[in-house]
Amino acid sequence: MPTRKRKAVYAGSFDPPTEGHMYMIREGSFLFDELVVAIGVNPDKRSLFTLEERLQLLRAVTRDFQNVSVSSFEARYLIDYAAREGARYILRGIRNASDFHYEQTMRNVNADRNSNVTTVFLVPPRELAEVSSSFVKGLVGPRGWKDFLKNMVPAPVHEALLKKFAGQKGGDDAEGAPEPGDPEG
Repeated sequence: MPTRKRKAVYAGSFDPPTEGHMYMIREGSFLFDELVVAIGVNPDKRSLFTLEERLQLLRAVTRDFQNVSVSSFEARYLIDYAAREGARYILRGIRNASDFHYEQTMRNVNADRNSNVTTVFLVPPRELAEVSSSFVKGLVGPRGWKDFLKNMVPAPVHEALLKKFAGQKGGDDAEGAPEPGDPEG
């Protein structure tokens, strides 16, 4: 009897992709025969990077994974998108207790909608537990942000952040924006 491929969907806003996301993608590529990294588009959410920019960034950071593809979906529940893609699994990360409670609720709601798709949870290592897209975006600006973020995002994402904030939020000079009262300011 032929074995069925283990296909999973790992979805998020990826605005921007972080090293936390990369951990999930790396582990997911080992666990599953095929992993679809999908940007869930929320039209009510204001994004730093456009959908096309995020797709390009994800393609750049996943190009070395033979079994990983990048996609997007809009106006669809994740569970329905996963089923449409032929995935039997949804991959989700849990960084802390509040993530767990939210993801547990979503898992239960998804199972009520489609019990043929199973949610698999991964817990990232301690050094990535606080890294999220929102956290990364919130760190942009103060003196030293460019170096500070280097270990939180893949290199192509770091470069995209530098370009996005060139000329603002400390984006032009190597040290960042001068602090108030700084003689250089």
